[in-house]
Amino acid sequence: MAAAATITNKVLATLFVLLSLVAHGKAATCSLRDISVSQQRTGATVQNKPEWLVTIENKCACVQLDLKMKCDGFQTVENIDPSVFQVSSDGLCLVNSGQPVYNKPVTFKYAWDNSFPLTPSSSTIACSRR
Repeated sequence: MAAAATITNKVLATLFVLLSLVAHGKAATCSLRDISVSQQRTGATVQNKPEWLVTIENKCACVQLDLKMKCDGFQTVENIDPSVFQVSSDGLCLVNSGQPVYNKPVTFKYAWDNSFPLTPSSSTIACSRR
């Protein structure tokens, strides 16, 4: 029984240390899975096409730079500010001119018959050291 209690105490101590590190941001790890993309119709139409509002959020405490989205075949009849979302010919789109995406959402609107799948493709993750 004493061996089981010792093991339990070691496990609890390890968990405490890990939780303390996470709480202080020392063990923060981010990935593309922390990028959330949602789209919804605005109710408006542009040139007889429904308008879509895209919201891109970084759900990690660290910033993500040079965020690129897969956007094969993306089209719109509505102008998009290229500093917010820039379409390239390689099927990738650059978000926020490659500048940091913090936990504040990046949004833009486009108009097309249907929504396009926009999925994170790559980014560079930067965490500040405390």
